[in-house]
Amino acid sequence: MNNKIVGIVLLVIGVALAAWGYNIYDSASSQVTRALSGDAPMEAWAGMIGGAICALIGLFKLK
Repeated sequence: MNNKIVGIVLLVIGVALAAWGYNIYDSASSQVTRALSGDAPMEAWAGMIGGAICALIGLFKLK
């Protein structure tokens, strides 16, 4: 029972982090920065990758 709750919490946090990272990646200031320098903000990558990892761990905890 406790393992499933941890899995659900990690899954929700992972999805929220990935969405937050994508929002940063798709923001207007980020698009201008990418157009000028070609670099994406580190916060965007950290949010998307960290969210994906949390979501995957959460999915494995639910099994």
